[in-house]
Amino acid sequence: MLMGNDIGIDLGTASVIVYCKDQGIVLEEPSFVVVDRDKRAIVAVGEEARKMFGKTPENYMEIKPLRDGVISDFEITEKMIRYFIEKAVGNQWLKRPRIAVCVPSKITDVEKRAVEEATRSAGAGEVYIIEEPIAAAIGAGLDIFKPCGSMIVDIGGGTTDVAVLSIGGVVVSTSIKVAGNKFDDAIIRYMREARNLVIGEFTAEHLKISIGTADENTPITSTDVKGRDVTTGMPMTLKITSREMYEALKVPVNSILDAVMYVLENTPPELAGDILERGIVLTGGGALLYGLDRVIEQRTGIKCVVAENPVKCVAIGTGKYVEYQSLEEKKEQGFFAEVKRFLSNFFSIEDEE
Repeated sequence: MLMGNDIGIDLGTASVIVYCKDQGIVLEEPSFVVVDRDKRAIVAVGEEARKMFGKTPENYMEIKPLRDGVISDFEITEKMIRYFIEKAVGNQWLKRPRIAVCVPSKITDVEKRAVEEATRSAGAGEVYIIEEPIAAAIGAGLDIFKPCGSMIVDIGGGTTDVAVLSIGGVVVSTSIKVAGNKFDDAIIRYMREARNLVIGEFTAEHLKISIGTADENTPITSTDVKGRDVTTGMPMTLKITSREMYEALKVPVNSILDAVMYVLENTPPELAGDILERGIVLTGGGALLYGLDRVIEQRTGIKCVVAENPVKCVAIGTGKYVEYQSLEEKKEQGFFAEVKRFLSNFFSIEDEE
């Protein structure tokens, strides 16, 4: 059983990933909750809840308590965070843990406070709010504390955050509500309009992962997809190609390209030179969309690479951030202790009880 841990939480629209000091990633589960309406009680959370989605009786309510990277249901989010913390590190604490939670770069102060309050209600002692581009960059291994530009494109489930970082802070950034979930929505819409096939979000996600592409020149592959015929309402199976997935995903991919260009166009010239030399780093689950790195490179003329562990970069960076805060506090305490010892040579200083 772990006691008094420093914890980093990637509180994502699609999934929650928990990082514990000295252990790394200890939990990764979907941001899903199933509630019994009649009993007003939580039935399942995380992976167990995901397996129930689309299959529950009428008295069960399927909830995704985070939308576009922000809290849409405060009470359920607080309970979900508490569940994941206890599942990850146990419910017996030596002290209330320090928890860092990442948020999209452009959310409001009210939304930030909601995240902080939900985390504190879930059992946190101290809460640190960190912007997703900073967490993603740290998790990707970029040294953002140097006086040079680093560019990160973090494509999560609900938002895409694009930022240029230098000396530990965000210089220019944008956040758009186009990411992995919008990819799925675009596939569902295309299948209905172009192929007269109704599919669910899990089938859309499977298509995205298996044959989805952002690059028009991707070699053509195909897969069979089961759904319901729009006209007859009967089950049917169709063969879908990667070319069709390119057509389905063009609009959300172009929105991400526009966001990247906006940030580059507003980057100070000195930092733009650094980015040209160092390249653009992609993180988040959406970074795994086939060909996305190539189309960003073609559009910008700047080398673009996918981070080594894109899905977990934000969680790792969030955990390392709270570890860094802990270290800085210890250094500060040590500094004041040295000052006190120095002054004691000249004055009589009694220790406080």
